[in-house]
Amino acid sequence: MTASSSARPSGTAVGVGAAVVGGLCAAAQARVNGSLAEQVGSGFGAAVVSFGSGLVLLTVALACWPSARAAVGRVVAGLRDRRLRWWEVLGGTAGGFYVAAQGLTAATLGVALFMVAVVAGQSTSSLLVDRLGLAPGGVRLVTLGRALGPVLTVVAVAVAVSGSVGTVPSVGLAVIPFLAGAFQSWQQAVNGRVRGVAGTPGDRFAGVAAATFGNFLVGTVALAAAFGVSVAVTGPPTGPPTGPLPTDWPLDLVLYSGGLLGIVFIAIQAAVVHRIGVLLLALGMIAGQIVGALLLDAAVPGVAAPGPAMYAGAGLTLLAVAVPVVESRVLRRRGR
Repeated sequence: MTASSSARPSGTAVGVGAAVVGGLCAAAQARVNGSLAEQVGSGFGAAVVSFGSGLVLLTVALACWPSARAAVGRVVAGLRDRRLRWWEVLGGTAGGFYVAAQGLTAATLGVALFMVAVVAGQSTSSLLVDRLGLAPGGVRLVTLGRALGPVLTVVAVAVAVSGSVGTVPSVGLAVIPFLAGAFQSWQQAVNGRVRGVAGTPGDRFAGVAAATFGNFLVGTVALAAAFGVSVAVTGPPTGPPTGPLPTDWPLDLVLYSGGLLGIVFIAIQAAVVHRIGVLLLALGMIAGQIVGALLLDAAVPGVAAPGPAMYAGAGLTLLAVAVPVVESRVLRRRGR
């Protein structure tokens, strides 16, 4: 029996369902951070605000949650005794790059095209991450269904982009979210390892909180450094019309929700990756991301309102999610 078949069917269904919710949060975060970047005039600046606000919320939560603080202490101890390697606590750098990609490209590409590019990178790299056994669930072998899912997502990107060529400025920007999605698979795997060291059998949520806090801490530091470099090269951002940050309360309050959405997104990754593996986690999130992105782009049309090709690409992406999930259930029933 492989590692991927060891989880109970009900646990897998719950895990994939949670991943879909995480994907919906990711789509909303892309819209929020893309809009904030337009307001402040800096993709990196918007990313710092998003990650920084999430770090503040998590710091307050840890101050009120003794078991979560103890979980952070176990992460530090794990680094000292080498149960965790130093690079396994740097998953926040991938999260920071993802949030920066939102601010740099989502407003131009549209949330739907942004998400289709993200999921192509996410699904293809997750297959490799699972095969290498980087996630805490161990090695998950490549099967026909697990290989077909990523192939279909690549085809979905080609179909979706075909309808955007000539209508979306700088469609080549889709390379940035593709890379951001590829790095996310590694982030999900190492977050699961951090969560495993930080948690205890009696309080697994504290481990999730510790892994999420570490992501936001590392990501905020990395983004602040990148923002500093961008200011040194291009000068400070000048947002319209009241200054660098929107202050039209309460209408602009939603622009600062990216950090909270990111907390839900990353916490779900850390909570379920050990049960369903990186590939099923990625594909479940893809379903939520694509559906959420299409709804957002349809409700708030931007530069790249979804057209027939985008809907066709999204449909192929959802099919790509279904194939390995159905295959895993069939293999369980056969006892493999």
